Amino acid sequence: MSGGVTGLPLLSLLIALPLIAGLVCLFVSAKAARWIALGATLACLVIGIDLWLLYDPDGAQWQFVERLELGGGLSWALGIDGIALMLIMLSVFLMPICIGASWQAIDRRVPEYMAAFLLMEALMIGVFAAQDLFLFYVFFEGGLIPMYLIIGIWGGAERIKASYKFFLYTLLGSVLMLIAMIYMVATAGTSSIPELMAYDFPPEVQQWLWLAFFASFAVKMPMWPVHTWLPDAHVQAPTAGSVILAGVLLKMGGYGFVRFSLPMFPEASAQFVPLVFILSGIAVVYTSLVALVQRDMKKLIAYSSVAHMAFVTFGLFAFNRQGIEGALIVMLSHGLVSAALFLCVGIIYDRMHTREIAQYGGVSNNMPGYALLFMLFTMGAVALPGTSGFVGEFLSLAGTYQVSTWAAIVATTGIVLGAAYMLWLYWRIAFGVARTPQAAAMSDLSAREWVLLAPIAAVVLWMGVYPESFMRPMRADVGRLLERIERAAPAGDSHLVRGAAPAAAAHSPEAAH
Repeated sequence: MSGGVTGLPLLSLLIALPLIAGLVCLFVSAKAARWIALGATLACLVIGIDLWLLYDPDGAQWQFVERLELGGGLSWALGIDGIALMLIMLSVFLMPICIGASWQAIDRRVPEYMAAFLLMEALMIGVFAAQDLFLFYVFFEGGLIPMYLIIGIWGGAERIKASYKFFLYTLLGSVLMLIAMIYMVATAGTSSIPELMAYDFPPEVQQWLWLAFFASFAVKMPMWPVHTWLPDAHVQAPTAGSVILAGVLLKMGGYGFVRFSLPMFPEASAQFVPLVFILSGIAVVYTSLVALVQRDMKKLIAYSSVAHMAFVTFGLFAFNRQGIEGALIVMLSHGLVSAALFLCVGIIYDRMHTREIAQYGGVSNNMPGYALLFMLFTMGAVALPGTSGFVGEFLSLAGTYQVSTWAAIVATTGIVLGAAYMLWLYWRIAFGVARTPQAAAMSDLSAREWVLLAPIAAVVLWMGVYPESFMRPMRADVGRLLERIERAAPAGDSHLVRGAAPAAAAHSPEAAH
């Protein structure tokens, strides 16, 4: 085992720390459980920052590698590249904010609630750090359990239905993936993810393996038409549950495409580009139109998440650097912005106990601080230049345009519709006159709420002004992925329109290797 410069197994420590703290929470009082959870998540954030500082973007592809043979063909194998590093940073950054958001909102079964969130953190980090196929599957599916409990126990009036729907959708999608994994290990003779990323499966087999993984990742993203569990889950989940669901759990689908579908099945990925683009195009337009008519703030933001994650699939399957880097930045930006928007909803819900947009109005008069931050996150959601949303969506669109002019045009309508529903939401809540006396009497942000929102606001602006600090750790890994997939890159219609050589013909088999 090696843990980098420190000599500590940092990844194992990141997974073990919240697990141990969660176990301790079960045996203490509610007040102690809150402080233990906050302390553990802050400690994980410090370790995550240490990982970021120690990570060498110009070094080996896999760093902080740990491996321990468990017997029976199973191994505890951890390691990260730049892509996994940034997603782990997103996870450890949002988790203390989730604990802070639950400080007063959750007043029953607090120790169990904190334990569930700490278990969730350990499993999320495990997903991004796992280097063994079956270890990844355990972490990937294990994350269902704490989120199922968080929605089912601490959720809204229809929490049982929403939690079952969430659990069944995501579990059924992963059954095919497990069968595919067993076949891959039997064929390649290894369960090591780095080795499988370099293994060439026959093209006719790749199609079936790709579809099996797609069944799981498409539900997790979620892509249209398997997105229907998401609005129900968001509406019923407590605020912190929505934050972590939108902020991190949806990114596991995108991470799966980057880690498995593209490098392991490049020919099949190229073959299914039209399918991905069609589903993504429908998602952008359809869910944006649905968001426009929502009366519930949480549902509107939930549907917007489906539209935004379509930019991720557009970019990833563009098979070029702009598209893939843009998709990765969209994932990070959406994780921050959507989390902040759900926190903003939770803040006014705690004051008025309703999410009906029609009950608000004129909030900027009595909550100027809240209106200011809510406006910043709204601008991030509509991809205003200078915010985190602009960089990713611009690159994703640029990459998509190189492959398909029509796909880029459809995706662009999503930006227009996104501006329509987000600005309309903001106008109805922040401007005009208060529609109810309760809305007019709401107090501005407390010190605790400022502490929750200000760090996200700072990172949203940081990413918008200087995205290079987030792109640099991932750039070499995107290059390695491109080397792997460029031999199968699809010939897009825009290449033919401009008279350029099709991408597939431009790269000879020798160049690809």
